Amino acid sequence: MNPVAFDLFGIEFRWYGILISLGIILAFLLAYINAPKRKIDFEKLIDIFIVAFPLAIVGARAYYVIFELDYYRNNLSEIINIRQGGLAIHGGLIGAMLGAFIYTRWKKISMLDYADLAAPSIILAQALGRWGNFFNSEAHGGKVSEEFISKFPEFIQKGMYINGSYYNPTFLYESIWNVLVCIFLVWIYRTYRGDLKGRLFFAYFALYSLGRVFIEGLRTDSLYFMGIRVAQLVSVIGIIVGVIYIAAVTFRERNKA
Repeated sequence: MNPVAFDLFGIEFRWYGILISLGIILAFLLAYINAPKRKIDFEKLIDIFIVAFPLAIVGARAYYVIFELDYYRNNLSEIINIRQGGLAIHGGLIGAMLGAFIYTRWKKISMLDYADLAAPSIILAQALGRWGNFFNSEAHGGKVSEEFISKFPEFIQKGMYINGSYYNPTFLYESIWNVLVCIFLVWIYRTYRGDLKGRLFFAYFALYSLGRVFIEGLRTDSLYFMGIRVAQLVSVIGIIVGVIYIAAVTFRERNKA
């Protein structure tokens, strides 16, 4: 699969960057549609994004580099090369949340309200971003038989044929899971009558993590720490934190009633 979409005046435009950009556009469109439902100021979400997105990129790259330090300490110039991938979503979330926290505290607005609005949009962008991994021939699983891969559309078969072997399209599983989670979160956002108080964002984190726990176990490019797949460990923590937060807020509400 060719990672370069087109060449313009000698500059290569890669599918990875194009799909991430398209994911951001669709994420904003979804947030724009949802914002009036809870009377959220969409323009403030844009301001939060302007602060949070650069920190998200730095966080995503730093997270990846830290766990691949043996390679990058001898290839320092490659640390800033993200054109071929190497962005970890968990690091990106940490950076984005830091940026959002700084901005919302400065402006004295509710971070949780904007986190709930952003939750379906974030996972929609992730769903599209996984296709950037497809064009980069990364985030796939182990080798599979021709019979197994034949169950997928032909363009997936071609893309997963790498160096003479077929590979499990785990990027596709995660993309589909993310779309399903997005639909569920949108439904909750638009139908739940009470104050979400951050519960939708933590539901996003828990549900995304649930899918990632299983899908990560199939991948061949996992980051490891002491023999443990980092994404699986963080995802398990994400599930626990998400469930505890939702339960705690719900319990507190019922006690006040």
